[in-house]
Amino acid sequence: MAERGRSTKLARTTKETDIRIELNLDGTGTAEVKTGIGFFDHMLTAFARHGGFDLAVDCRGDLEVDGHHTVEDVGICLGSAFRKCIADGSGIARYGNACIPMDEALVQVVLDICGRGFLAQDLKLPQASVGQFETCLVEEFLRAFAVNAGLTLHVRQLAGHNSHHIIEALFKALAHALRQAVKLTDDETVLSTKGKLDL
Repeated sequence: MAERGRSTKLARTTKETDIRIELNLDGTGTAEVKTGIGFFDHMLTAFARHGGFDLAVDCRGDLEVDGHHTVEDVGICLGSAFRKCIADGSGIARYGNACIPMDEALVQVVLDICGRGFLAQDLKLPQASVGQFETCLVEEFLRAFAVNAGLTLHVRQLAGHNSHHIIEALFKALAHALRQAVKLTDDETVLSTKGKLDL
């Protein structure tokens, strides 16, 4: 099953962003990320490393406005890339669950690769920004990613009062949960009594 080619390239251009993404689910955790937002680059790099994904992101967005379009559109593209790599969802574990600490912060991510994009998140981010990254954009990224990847995604902040630590724990937890969910199994069928997923 590992020969199914779980990698893809994707491009998306609008009047607000121009994005190129390459993703390999069976990589070594290498990343080359350029979005123009330093903290976001750092989070996506950590995401790739902890997920064991090879990821390249080149985004040129209207940062003279703010970071909203860049962050949301990268979420759209990354989610779409995951969905393409997952194909019909056969032969994968489907579910993932990770709880990751970073200093005082503790964040849990639980997800289901089912084809039904849904986000339930409970994050309390005390600082309005981390560097040039507006913390309100975390939810926008997560929603865009979940909807376009076809994930049911639950995110819970169990502890934390430093926005940097909370967000970094979140991205690492998301990576570890996804790493579990996309793991190839010995069974090439779809893990569903319906016989198919809504992918």
